Amino acid sequence: MYSVKEFEQLFGQDVIDLKELRRQAFNGVPDVFSFRALSWKMLLGYLPTRRSQWNATLTKKRALYKQFIVELVLPPGHVTNGDEAGDMGLQDHPLSEGPESAWNTFFTDNEFLLQIDKDVRRLCPDISFFQQPTDYPCDIVVHSKGEQGRRLHERVVPSVLSSANVERKGLGVTKINLITKRSAENYAAMEEGQEAHWEVVQRILFIYAKLNPGQGYVQGMNEIVGPIYYVMASDPDLTQRQYAEADCFFCFTALMSEIRDFFIKTLDDSEGGIKCMMTRLANMLKAKDITIYEQLKRQELHPQYYSFRWINLLLSQEFPLPDVLRIWDTIFSDERRFDFLMKICCAMILIQREIILENDFASNVKLLQNYPPIDINVVLNHALTLT
Repeated sequence: MYSVKEFEQLFGQDVIDLKELRRQAFNGVPDVFSFRALSWKMLLGYLPTRRSQWNATLTKKRALYKQFIVELVLPPGHVTNGDEAGDMGLQDHPLSEGPESAWNTFFTDNEFLLQIDKDVRRLCPDISFFQQPTDYPCDIVVHSKGEQGRRLHERVVPSVLSSANVERKGLGVTKINLITKRSAENYAAMEEGQEAHWEVVQRILFIYAKLNPGQGYVQGMNEIVGPIYYVMASDPDLTQRQYAEADCFFCFTALMSEIRDFFIKTLDDSEGGIKCMMTRLANMLKAKDITIYEQLKRQELHPQYYSFRWINLLLSQEFPLPDVLRIWDTIFSDERRFDFLMKICCAMILIQREIILENDFASNVKLLQNYPPIDINVVLNHALTLT
């Protein structure tokens, strides 16, 4: 890992050397000051390289996100700043079933909000962060003044929650199965005037789904947005932390633009699709260790049994959150973004070589679906050798 001093020098420049940032962040960003939040914002293309443009960029983006909340989250005809209900609220009625009815859209949104609510209430259960209240709740949402629906979780009917499913967009009826090592406990919502971090993440995912109707929300996106939000909402610089929601939204959107093919079924066979990525991993394993490749092939332990989740969720569920952040430093720094992800996945298999060769099918499935605890630096260093 590079030293704090080197990152201080890097971010002290009037124009940040993006190539140098990639080189330094590839080996891990120091977990101090705002280095990781700044690095990810730049590596994901949210911030320009010229420091003098940062304030204008952030002010514009954060204002735009606030507009998204007003237009996409608040109920139709909402009252803001003491004003009377807007024209839309006066002309539209909650019982209207017309296709142009904002209320009709409001109720239809619950189809995907059900799954979002279910997923974010179990986000990163190994830490308490997402259950805790944010110091910067969204005022126009949490101070509802008795108006129902401003807080997204209030729209969800718990009795319906257990039967909710989200399917990957595309032809056929193929449900995305990302069953993971998650706690069955659901996080509770906060009282009026407060909101937990998971509620903020819920709003981010809801707005993303509304703005991307062709893709919508797909189960697993919560595991992509979670680490990004954690980094932004843990920024030691409080002047930046208070805008964690907006900053996370745009960083998440930028990352999703690169991995969206993973979540769209009709693009599975495309160059950036999940099937193609799993094939790349299998071919890499074959080239590096034909013996272990043949063992998995003989046992018919196909890559989709384990690497689908590894690749699709950028390893966010295979390791503790601090290790995920370290992995993502490297992944985001890689100009050929997901080449090194393939090497990490391959290294994970090769590290378990002797055990895999001894195990039967059932034991190997269990091993690869529940990767054993390991020093993440061992995995990353092994991946570096796979040139």
